Amino acid sequence: MPVNIIHSAQQGPLDNTYAGGLKISVTSTLGPLPVQGATVSISYTGMSDSIIETLDTDESGQTEEIDLPAPPLEYSLEPESNRPYSEYDIQVNAPGYEPILIAGTQILPDVLALQPVEMIPRDIPGTEEEIVIPYHTLYGDYPPKIPEDEIKPMAETGEIVLSRVVIPEFVVVHDGVPSDASAPNYYVRYKDYIKNVASSEIYATWPESSIYANILCIMSVTLNRVYTEWYRNQGYNFTITSSTAYDQKWMKGRNIYENIDYLVDTVFANFLSRPGVRQPIFTSFCDGSRVTCNGLSQWGSKFLGDEGYTAIEIIRNYFGNDMYINTAESVAGVPASWPGYNLTVGSSGEASLQIQQQLNRIGQNYPAIPNVTADGIYGPQTAEAVRVFQGIFNIPQTGIVDYPTWYKISNIYVGVTRMGEPG
Repeated sequence: MPVNIIHSAQQGPLDNTYAGGLKISVTSTLGPLPVQGATVSISYTGMSDSIIETLDTDESGQTEEIDLPAPPLEYSLEPESNRPYSEYDIQVNAPGYEPILIAGTQILPDVLALQPVEMIPRDIPGTEEEIVIPYHTLYGDYPPKIPEDEIKPMAETGEIVLSRVVIPEFVVVHDGVPSDASAPNYYVRYKDYIKNVASSEIYATWPESSIYANILCIMSVTLNRVYTEWYRNQGYNFTITSSTAYDQKWMKGRNIYENIDYLVDTVFANFLSRPGVRQPIFTSFCDGSRVTCNGLSQWGSKFLGDEGYTAIEIIRNYFGNDMYINTAESVAGVPASWPGYNLTVGSSGEASLQIQQQLNRIGQNYPAIPNVTADGIYGPQTAEAVRVFQGIFNIPQTGIVDYPTWYKISNIYVGVTRMGEPG
């Protein structure tokens, strides 16, 4: 069943009683290279001639945070309600880059929306790019999940599986049903993929425990596909699809939300397990209102969160008491794993030296980050560089290298160093 992504051209001005935040980050498609001085025009979706805000990006490729009208909060807290988010079009122009239009950025009340924009350099053949963000899965009309076993048989001759669970650096997303050979494949960083799916499948206004429970299911579904090489064993060249009938919804170019962004950075190595089963469990889910399934109810998980259930209590409510949260032993694509403790003023040693060296390299692309003396001693100078980095990449500005900060620095460092490598 096709998905209707035609958006209303007459959303019109909203009651200013409710508002949500928006922050836009503009980078090059060549890598994490910020685009400074880009002009960002914001209008209501379908009313592109009526610009309501114009912003410029700073040296980190980011706009200031602004507030935009949004529907009442209660719309996102009950099923079968009015559309709980407002939609905006974002037009971006920058010298040396092709213009880009993102239609349908979704603003929820009381949360900050983060809209990534990747611009194509003009010396790369192309035309103005237009990205249309489809309706959210809890609001739009999408096909229900095809029932599937939560544990995949592993005894077939010739089947390729991994020997252990590894968090991949990238997943290859097929933007359509598996049999649609015309649908494009996209290489997406694992954490970015999870953030995108979570922002597409649930509302960021829900209780944190409900959001975490849903993220656990999303990560487990993804890692089950990775671990079992599910689609590659069927002759396909991708990891997972964007079809709600087969997998879970990923939307090219969509915005995510600050709380989902940080929660995924904090728990991205987690997945769901059962005793004696090596593979991550394929934890099916559905909205639980229009469609029911043998798995987690998204709306049901929201109501359990309202009642004070923890994430694992929500999971066990749907999957049984033998389900537990596991952590992958290995994270791919990083120079070194988190040392197991926070780095703060007074820390010293190889881990501190690595962070200093990585921040100095990142600072070549993000000049707002001050250069530090790479001596392995974590002093106030290093703490300030970390604080600036955290501010740019939407992490609480503590000046402490904790788990999410360590891996965010690692990911950005790998990205900027690869930009100079031959393709």
